[in-house]
Amino acid sequence: MGRKQLITDSYPVVKRREGPAGHSKGELATELEAEIQPLSVDEVELELLRQFDLAWQFGPCTGITRLQRWHRAKQMGLEPPPEVHQVLQTHPGDPRFQFSLWHLYPL
Repeated sequence: MGRKQLITDSYPVVKRREGPAGHSKGELATELEAEIQPLSVDEVELELLRQFDLAWQFGPCTGITRLQRWHRAKQMGLEPPPEVHQVLQTHPGDPRFQFSLWHLYPL
């Protein structure tokens, strides 16, 4: 009796080539490190609002604006984050800030 045949026996063995000099596995290239930039204030605020959209404890968010949802949650005693209200007040006419993630989808 010989050795039990494995599925990997049907594939040829390929030796991996080493990467460019100075690059080892698990390290970021210096060029990539230079490209990573901190998020802008708008991006941080929009991420906060996206998290508010995804928080189920404040009720559904389809069909109403984020500010309406915030006020509804406040009236119901659900304690919505005050930071969300501040962001919404600083961008009153901007649809990126006022409408939820799903405002473009039909109900």
